[in-house]
Amino acid sequence: MKSHHLRVHRSDENLERAGQLAWAIAEVAADPVEVSAEVTDMIINRVIDNAAVAAASLTRAPVVSARSQALAHPVTTGGNGSTVFGPDAARRVSPEWAAWANGVAVRELDYHDTFLAAEYSHPGDNIPPIVAVAQHVGATGRDLVRGIATGYEIQIDLVKAISLHKHKIDHVAHLGPSAAAGIGTLLGLDVETIFQAVGQALHTTTATRQSRKGQISTWKAHAPAFAGKMAVEAVDRAMRGQTSPEPIYEGEDGVLAWLLDGPDASYDVPLPEQGEPKLAILDSYTKEHSAEYQAQAWIDLARKLHSEHPALLEPGAIDSIVIHTSHHTHYVIGSGANDPQKYDPTASRETLDHSIPYIFTVALQDGRWHHVDSYSPARAGREDTVALWNRVTTQEDEEWTRRYHSLDPAEKAFGGRVEIVLTDGSTIVDEIAVADAHPLGARPFAREDYVAKFRTLAADVVEPEEIERFLDLVQRLPELTAEELSGLTIQAAAGVLTSVPSPKGLF
Repeated sequence: MKSHHLRVHRSDENLERAGQLAWAIAEVAADPVEVSAEVTDMIINRVIDNAAVAAASLTRAPVVSARSQALAHPVTTGGNGSTVFGPDAARRVSPEWAAWANGVAVRELDYHDTFLAAEYSHPGDNIPPIVAVAQHVGATGRDLVRGIATGYEIQIDLVKAISLHKHKIDHVAHLGPSAAAGIGTLLGLDVETIFQAVGQALHTTTATRQSRKGQISTWKAHAPAFAGKMAVEAVDRAMRGQTSPEPIYEGEDGVLAWLLDGPDASYDVPLPEQGEPKLAILDSYTKEHSAEYQAQAWIDLARKLHSEHPALLEPGAIDSIVIHTSHHTHYVIGSGANDPQKYDPTASRETLDHSIPYIFTVALQDGRWHHVDSYSPARAGREDTVALWNRVTTQEDEEWTRRYHSLDPAEKAFGGRVEIVLTDGSTIVDEIAVADAHPLGARPFAREDYVAKFRTLAADVVEPEEIERFLDLVQRLPELTAEELSGLTIQAAAGVLTSVPSPKGLF
């Protein structure tokens, strides 16, 4: 890997393109290096993962809304169009709208892959826009694999180096450039065109983090889908010869100077050398449970405590629970956020899946976690749950914060230590570093786990024959012809989509 140093430049410094981060990203995207077998296998896993969580969300309101918008935009001229999760594959829409609808379906349950470092990310969000364009232009499976490898590489490299949340900028500002770069690789575009697309995608996808603060709304699922849609449109404009603001990152009125660390900002972004394989996807990890990633390990620990200490389940047995954890877990999804909504039994599902006090309470009481049942209003409003929930707090622990930010995969951790004080004065202390499904966890996810996740989440909404068809197709991904790639979607069983009315809007 090479390190690309960037800082703010005055306009009169005339920073050459070769020194700009967007140009360096474009060079990585244009590099024809082959994708390794290990990376290809993991890409297949993540395409399965995305389809699994999309299937589980087909009838949820944000997904129904986004799908109805997409279906109002039939295939445009100049291509084959793209598929949308749910309808028959013959039903095609314009690629940017397929990216939108499928992006919302993938993100709605907050249940797919993650990478955490200086910033947060769900790099699987790159897949919907890249697949949409691949289907539209008649690309092959091999083309698609190359594009996805780039999308993961660029987003994860940006996340390793540049913190957005510190400045209350939403993390999808790294997704717009990565998706544009991935589409550029897929299409075999030149460096100049990808450079312009990356700049436009970044410029149009910067927004505040209010979407993940307080009472979290349905926009949480739409934000990455919007970034993917903007990436598709940015590539289209760049291919037509349109240019973007530059230097987009380094300019004196650019992203670094005014949205991030200010005029004195500087960063070092790791990027592959020319000819170096794109391996970043191997640094990411998926979710066994439908909740914010930093909740994964805590769900596993709560389930363990449920089994090992039945006394904890006695009414009134617990006086207090303190979770000692990283800065991010404490301040974003813990009591350090100072969001009263994180303790509100009437809060939205989106809010509850960003509340460690709620998640730990329910997982401890139930000994399980379910993507629907664990968030139901009846479950959240249970009297004994509310009572215990309000006795759970978080505290930042410097050592767990250090491990969270460690660049050493062997010690990088997303858990912490829990101290439970019982009403009889005794205490129970336990800790966990990573989730069970993490590559270093108790039960690392492998292909069979991804397949099982898909079968489980699709079972109620997809016919068995369709499940097998999709699994057979996706596991041959690098060999797929353009015609076969058009079937890289899932069709809902009869009656599933008509069971929920489509909302009316402008389109």
